[in-house]
Amino acid sequence: MNPSLENLQLYPFQKLTKLFEDLVPRDSLPTPIGLHIGEPRHSTPEFIRQELINSLEGLAHYPTVLGAGELRASIATWLAQRYHLSAIDPDTEVIPVNGSREALFSFAQAVIDTDHKAIQPAVVCQNPFYQIYEGAALLAGATPYFLNQLPENNFSADTAQLPDTVWERTQLVYICSPNNPTGKVLTLDEWKHLFDLSDRYGFVIAADECYSEIYFDEGHPPLGALEAAEKFGRSGFPRLVVFSSLSKRSNVPGMRSGFVAGDATILRKFLLYRTYHGSAMNPAVQAASTVAWSDEQHVAENRKLYYEKFTGAMHILGDTLPVSMPDAGFYLWLRTPVSGIEFSRRLYREGNVTVLPGSYLAREAHGMDPGEDFVRIALVAPVVECMEAMERIRDIARKF
Repeated sequence: MNPSLENLQLYPFQKLTKLFEDLVPRDSLPTPIGLHIGEPRHSTPEFIRQELINSLEGLAHYPTVLGAGELRASIATWLAQRYHLSAIDPDTEVIPVNGSREALFSFAQAVIDTDHKAIQPAVVCQNPFYQIYEGAALLAGATPYFLNQLPENNFSADTAQLPDTVWERTQLVYICSPNNPTGKVLTLDEWKHLFDLSDRYGFVIAADECYSEIYFDEGHPPLGALEAAEKFGRSGFPRLVVFSSLSKRSNVPGMRSGFVAGDATILRKFLLYRTYHGSAMNPAVQAASTVAWSDEQHVAENRKLYYEKFTGAMHILGDTLPVSMPDAGFYLWLRTPVSGIEFSRRLYREGNVTVLPGSYLAREAHGMDPGEDFVRIALVAPVVECMEAMERIRDIARKF
């Protein structure tokens, strides 16, 4: 077996199961509420479901890895409209993928060059982070390095935390914006700095934008990586690939549908990798995805529900805990009065509410664990259920 498998940590939800194995919520507690997994629980739009059903005849055919032209065209149209792009080629700059998770992982396997045995390749990501980034780096033969995101600097990822000797070995940088779990959206200046570093050191940027369509000001959607690149005249999006998904946007996490877009030279090689990897999307899913990317009304309605939940959470928790609205996304990254692990145990035992300790999403780096005193709360349940959970969290927090 690949010895690098031994370097993988338990996934956060496996750690959570072990954390609670000696706990039993009190018998008198009301219905359990789970806010630990970032799985959208709003209803899947009926028109997407119906298109999936209507397209089941496609199961009789092998799909191509590049995907149907209609799907790639709908994605390219959406990208151009959403991010004000002058042009994006659906034939060379877009590839449908089976959800962003598999693409984020496999991308590192295709990008990382381990031929130079004397130089250990590096992969950089924010900290805390989506755990797939670390696993992808390790199994690609690279060493992960972390940029701590702290409340003191508005959860920005200060690249000065790493020395030039690390940047010189860096081949891939994962950037999640809007960020999981902090909700931070990179500014135009921050993108400019990353592009300058990429030009200087030659690394590829993998921009994870899976939460881009959950935001709270309809007039100001989050800035995207391709949009930033276009603003700086970076024609062809050199060394930049974005990853997006329908899971959060359209409430179809089980459909496993997303895309990658950007640098055509990189995507050509990634397509070759995916051809051997066997990563073609189900034809029925392609058809349903095509109509999903072509509709914005259901996405706006989705945002209204999240806005209602977040404003309610701010109202309920605001006098007890240091909460603030994220830039975007559906997570509350909440600073806790005790360690995130202890707070999570108390919520589970005394409130029958499950959240995720922040340390399960982070690694110790630069002398600290930036997730230690936080929990991640996914506001994915229905509005009434989320508000009930906020009240339980408030009542337990007042005991500290």
